[in-house]
Amino acid sequence: MNNGNRNHNRPRPMGGPMASGPMVGEKAKNFKGSFRKLAAYLKPFRLKISLVVLCAALSTVFTIIGPRILAKATDEIAAGMMKIITGAEGGIDFVYIGKIMAILLGLYIISGLFSYIQGFTMAGVSTKVAYNLRNTIIKKINALPMSYFHKTSQGDVLSRITNDVDTLSQSLNQSITQLITSTASIIGVLIMMLSISVRMTLIALAMIPVSLVLVTIVVKFSQKYFKGQQEYLGSVNGQVEEMYGGHIVVKAFNREEKAIQNFEVENEKLYRCVWKAQFISGLMMPIMNFVGNIGYVVICIVGASFAANGIITIGDIQAFIQYIRSFTQPITQLASISNMLQQTVAAAERIFEFLEEPEEKEFKPIMKINNTNEPDTENCVHLHGDVWFDHVKFGYEGTDKIIINDFSASVKSGQKIAIVGPTGAGKTTMVKLLMRFHDLCGGGIYIDGYDITAFERRDLRSEFGMVLQDTWLYNGTIMENIRYGRLDATDEEVIAAAKSAQADHFIRALPDGYNMELNEEATNISQGQKQLLTIARAILSNPKILILDEATSSVDTRTEILIQRAMDNLMEGRTSFIIAHRLSTIKNADLILCMKDGDIVEQGNHEQLMAKNGFYANLYNSQFEKVSEE
Repeated sequence: MNNGNRNHNRPRPMGGPMASGPMVGEKAKNFKGSFRKLAAYLKPFRLKISLVVLCAALSTVFTIIGPRILAKATDEIAAGMMKIITGAEGGIDFVYIGKIMAILLGLYIISGLFSYIQGFTMAGVSTKVAYNLRNTIIKKINALPMSYFHKTSQGDVLSRITNDVDTLSQSLNQSITQLITSTASIIGVLIMMLSISVRMTLIALAMIPVSLVLVTIVVKFSQKYFKGQQEYLGSVNGQVEEMYGGHIVVKAFNREEKAIQNFEVENEKLYRCVWKAQFISGLMMPIMNFVGNIGYVVICIVGASFAANGIITIGDIQAFIQYIRSFTQPITQLASISNMLQQTVAAAERIFEFLEEPEEKEFKPIMKINNTNEPDTENCVHLHGDVWFDHVKFGYEGTDKIIINDFSASVKSGQKIAIVGPTGAGKTTMVKLLMRFHDLCGGGIYIDGYDITAFERRDLRSEFGMVLQDTWLYNGTIMENIRYGRLDATDEEVIAAAKSAQADHFIRALPDGYNMELNEEATNISQGQKQLLTIARAILSNPKILILDEATSSVDTRTEILIQRAMDNLMEGRTSFIIAHRLSTIKNADLILCMKDGDIVEQGNHEQLMAKNGFYANLYNSQFEKVSEE
């Protein structure tokens, strides 16, 4: 029997990796495919992007017309100066020049208005895209199987939701507007230059192939450094997060210097890639300026010759020189946009790769869990807690690495089941399978006779309360952290749960009591206190089935006794699975399952197993032998 399972991904109370501004990204592996995906993602914003295109084009057109109109003022000034020099009647017509200046001012104001509209609109689009992507990534994280996080570093995942999304947002904002304005500028300026002088335009155009060849050489050399930049950035982020999360362990083992050395190695790699990429890509502007200045000098000489021969006017020369400056600038921008587009698409590619990761397999649910007081129906039932493991077989990497070989056990509602065995025997794995955190490779798990795959994972997990050995608390008040078990619980219910978990007394002794703010790693309370809060959270959830994975391992003996009493009351009438290494805490279990190498080697209650004088008895007695030796 094949059963599909959806993993449950708990949110992690960690800050993101180092903040990062827009950086040059790696080259996209599949530019066309990634670009199509990005275009499809931008489809809902097509009207706003169309508005951006229109406004950017109009803004550029009004700016381009300016020099041509200004040429008329220059010609009027030149003509007026000649009249004054030759003593002819009249002079400079300042009224005419004033009208031209007024027209120019109006054009530039209109151009600025369109530029503002396109900038405002595009900023909104890019920000909304980043907002939507982050929401989509967060939902994706919760839908991915645990196996993905076993093989992927946290730094890489966090880098995608921070650095890559920021890179996409900022470069998208810049690249689209620059691409439009640069293209419109090149076309418009070329038309205006041709209208002034075809021969001078051809001379100016002769400089473009030289620029393109030089830029292509620069891009070719710089591309390999762009490629490694984001990779090393993710590695550096991962190291910073690991060292920050484990800074107590680092200090305890005096590994500060080693941690710094490891970081410096990766940081040095990132530095070299960034430095070389920025330096080589930075050569493009000086190269373009150099070629542009050569063309500028040639145009000045040729234009002066044409003006002296009366072919064109001085105003036309002035306008053409302005257009030459305006012509080389968008070409330079297009050269940089090519890298920016690579950066945009590469960041999008990494994001879409993550979003396209296969999610947890889900069968179509045929049953619902009844959490109301209404009577059961054919497809909506109350669960009581009978659990049956039927020849369960499981391996984390599939059938090649089986760790649960053939697990079978029958549990009655309300029973207290202890699972014991050496480290790596598969104890925690079994309860994860019960909650459908992983897919089974064979066999089945049933609750009240229903295959667990018949229910939605969300419904199924609502029937479980879980306390893990590794505590998890998030940045918030103690009241909020306990209420995480049942979000609609009142303050009185939260306090009652804390009292049942023997946590009320220490909470009230803390600054601000239940309103005390826990930091990101909850390091402002002790490990034992964190465990008590997670137990209170499980008590508040009031589940049908309890899973306690070394739930009392981090508390002192006296507190453990108090918690054990609370647990006995809590487990009354509920099916409970207890994973424990201290076997003295599970002596009163209804059934003890002894696991070794993924199989049950013994089962029974404490007295029965001790009477067998086998595997369990050896485990139990070995703990007291160690105490005696000490």
